[in-house]
Amino acid sequence: MTVDVEDYFQVSAFEDVVARDDWDQLSCRVERNTDQILELFDGHDVRATFFMLGWVAERYPALVRRIVDAGHELASHGYSHVRVTRQQPQAFSEDIGKTRKLLEDTAGCEVKGYRAASYSIVRETLWAHDLLQEAGYRYSSSVYPIHHDLYGIPDAPRFAYRHKEGGLLEIPVTTVSLFNHNLPCGGGGYFRLLPYRVSRWAMQRVNGADCMPCVFYFHPWEIDPDQPRQTGISGKTRFRHYLNLGRMKTRIERLLQDFRWNRMDRVFLPEGHVQ
Repeated sequence: MTVDVEDYFQVSAFEDVVARDDWDQLSCRVERNTDQILELFDGHDVRATFFMLGWVAERYPALVRRIVDAGHELASHGYSHVRVTRQQPQAFSEDIGKTRKLLEDTAGCEVKGYRAASYSIVRETLWAHDLLQEAGYRYSSSVYPIHHDLYGIPDAPRFAYRHKEGGLLEIPVTTVSLFNHNLPCGGGGYFRLLPYRVSRWAMQRVNGADCMPCVFYFHPWEIDPDQPRQTGISGKTRFRHYLNLGRMKTRIERLLQDFRWNRMDRVFLPEGHVQ
């Protein structure tokens, strides 16, 4: 179970209508929403991995500590949600190093994992795996093996793999294979779009037919139907971002009841305990 800790105005879909220089002037809701998620997880005795933006950690250090004190894994989502496809290797290296140090200094624990903004480790940015390993990260969860207009490596392995021999461990978001196609079932907008029973069936199929664990993700803003609405966005963006926000919290609760969940490091790293 994973949470990408970013606020509603920080999503890639809004980057052309919400300037980063304006972020500090906007009403932040990420702390309140993340605290609700912590309560949900505590109520179901679930431990998860929180991929946190450095920008959020810098402004809400107490939230970082609450996450860690509750037994969850803290991981990096980069500093300010810049897609890897929009960074040169040097800038990317500086970003992942700065963010890892910030998170570790704030939380007082090792940061092992990384997730790229909008799953932007794609064919053209596979060099990012080498830089993550050099920076001390143990794993990445930044590849989505699907066809998508914004991201994806459709023919990437569906389950955890090494980028190359001795390289960084990549843990893709879960897909279900049907008729030789990978279909998304690991969270986000797809989870809000499809009926819950479809997502549950797909994850059960991965557990049963593939005998593999699922990697699921969502964002704090996805349980917040009262968030401010953005103007100047396309109909497609509006649909993707706001669809079924009012139903998301209930669906997450059902997900926590129907499956057993744990932190990424405990499931996938050698010293962890596979669940």
